[in-house]
Amino acid sequence: QVQLVESGGGLVQPGGSLRLSCAASGFTFSSYSMSWYRQAPGKERELVAAITSTGAFTNYADSVKGRFTISRDNAKNTVYLQMNSLKPEDTAVYYCNARPYRGIGSWGQGTQVTVSS
Repeated sequence: QVQLVESGGGLVQPGGSLRLSCAASGFTFSSYSMSWYRQAPGKERELVAAITSTGAFTNYADSVKGRFTISRDNAKNTVYLQMNSLKPEDTAVYYCNARPYRGIGSWGQGTQVTVSS
């Protein structure tokens, strides 16, 4: 029932920017914490950024602090990840995750981000 659809990935040069979007449906979006994860080949999936249900609190992986910004628009049921100053090591499939309070998260299908010259 929970549906999460990521978009906005693509190929970008080092130093460039992308904005990822995750469109949510099938649940009460404003009651869920939202997160972005990424997974590179041969690596475990890792948390990139998270935002609480109201947007009052955010947290980021150390590797992206100062470069990435997570935000949400509860009126549009959408969470965003603005990615600036991209590096080759940011190359991964990026996944959206939705989690209710004290509950289990759900995943989107992922969107590929490739940072290469």
